[in-house]
Amino acid sequence: MIYITLSNLLEKKGMTSKELCQIIGITEANLSILRSGKAKAIRFSTLDAICKALDCKPVDLIKYSDTGEFK
Repeated sequence: MIYITLSNLLEKKGMTSKELCQIIGITEANLSILRSGKAKAIRFSTLDAICKALDCKPVDLIKYSDTGEFK
């Protein structure tokens, strides 16, 4: 299973979802879908914008677990 760790990254960077939305130009609703893990896909341009805004790499944002448990 794939997990999105956006909430953890935002907390580490001291940034709110609203601030990130303003920086990368997406709606709070779309960011919420991504944060909750309900997103079925993510555009590379959105992933790129998030990584630039949070000074991270995709591997910091997307985690995989073959056991279905995220730790």
